[in-house]
Amino acid sequence: TVPKKAGAVRKGNHVLLKGNPCKVIEVTTSKTGKHGHAKAKITGLDIFTGKKYVDICPTSHNMLEPIVTKVEWSVIDVSDPERGGDGRVSLMGEDGSLNNSLDLPQEIGSIGELNEVGKSLLEAYSSGKQVSCIVLSSMNKDQIVEWRENKD
Repeated sequence: TVPKKAGAVRKGNHVLLKGNPCKVIEVTTSKTGKHGHAKAKITGLDIFTGKKYVDICPTSHNMLEPIVTKVEWSVIDVSDPERGGDGRVSLMGEDGSLNNSLDLPQEIGSIGELNEVGKSLLEAYSSGKQVSCIVLSSMNKDQIVEWRENKD
């Protein structure tokens, strides 16, 4: 994370709200009151779960901005949970590096139930299409957020 003034946070930025990396969807500021500080009310959606968080902070104070990266990986293999697999996705980067640490994306709060991205990725891979996926990374957490078919 890197520090960022609360008064400089804008819609579309990433900030930590209640300890979670969030994409800002709304920022409102109040005027300075009797005790001096203008306050910013920042509303954001967790980039991994989609849960909404709200925080209020004086505009002169620092907040933490998480470093968020998006990387595209080629899908090598998907272990199909319906065929006895564990739902793991094997990925290869452009530099030939391998990543076997990611699971198919699941519904928030469910155990083993795939979300729309997970279902469509599994379906496309199972039908023999060459696919790659976009992995969002921040604060030592990685998650597949979208996929696309490779055009050869």
